[in-house]
Amino acid sequence: MKITLSEIASLVNGQLQGPAGLTIEGVAGLTEATDKDMSFLGNPKYAAYIDTTKAAALLVAPGVDTHGRPAVVLKNTAWGWARLLEFFGREKLKHPATTHPTAVVGAGARIGKNVVLGPYVVVEENAVIGDDSILYAHSYVGRNTQVGSQCLFYPRVTVRENCKIGDRCVFQPGVVIGGDGYGFTFHEGRHQKIPQIGTVEIGDDVELQANTTVDRATTGVTRIGAGTKIDNLVQIAHNVEIGEKCLMAALCGIAGSTKIGNGVTMGAMTGVVGHLKIGDGAMIGAKSGITKDVDPGAVLWGMPAQPMREELKMQALFRRLPRILEELKLIRKRVGI
Repeated sequence: MKITLSEIASLVNGQLQGPAGLTIEGVAGLTEATDKDMSFLGNPKYAAYIDTTKAAALLVAPGVDTHGRPAVVLKNTAWGWARLLEFFGREKLKHPATTHPTAVVGAGARIGKNVVLGPYVVVEENAVIGDDSILYAHSYVGRNTQVGSQCLFYPRVTVRENCKIGDRCVFQPGVVIGGDGYGFTFHEGRHQKIPQIGTVEIGDDVELQANTTVDRATTGVTRIGAGTKIDNLVQIAHNVEIGEKCLMAALCGIAGSTKIGNGVTMGAMTGVVGHLKIGDGAMIGAKSGITKDVDPGAVLWGMPAQPMREELKMQALFRRLPRILEELKLIRKRVGI
């Protein structure tokens, strides 16, 4: 696949800086690029590579000195790079075009136009699969579940009964939606199961990365809002509600009945105890423990989490403790205690 530099500028709505007819045949990182590739400078600390990269052209932000190299300049370089990756990845990311004969569709299920079901996919009775959706091998859709249009389920995605999935959702391999919430009560000497009879609703344009799980509600709904993106190995417990356009990095765990607002960002390995409220736009650093409600727009970090500036002060003090201890010993020796 080939494209000219001027065509790239049009594709990403960027400003051309160099020969319009320069042909680009691929994309690669600064250190791996060849003289046929376009590369990307997203972080100023890598500017030194501008002189050493073999890339034919660069995608850069305004004000970056390319030392005369051909370039396309635009404000949001990460978005532009994503567009280029999408363009050059089309051939590599071709999806299956026809339903496999081993797919099983239950009675009363409604399969939309141009839907593709891979090998050993199971769609149970009365489920709905929207137009142009693709379900890869061994995926499962339970009875009465609704899947929107243009969804993409990679292998071994499971969506259990009575759930609702919006349009254009992407679920990476191993995602499980609608498994039972973790509900037990101790009675007569043993842990007895509390039936989980609620459901899960996921909005449009949600992406869940590999092996993430979203538990069904005990009663009512576990909900994820439109545009939210959740990384690998994240656990969303029963009756959690997550707003729109949130970001959660890998290994986060959200305990039951917590309410998370819109535009919230959580770093990797963040843990949130149950029944809390996290306000719109909050930002929580990696490995934080959230033990109480979080105000809108708060920036927190730590275990337990506190305002970022306070945590940074505590981290700096902690590193000084060995020296402080030695100084304390000297003082005590001098005063005879």
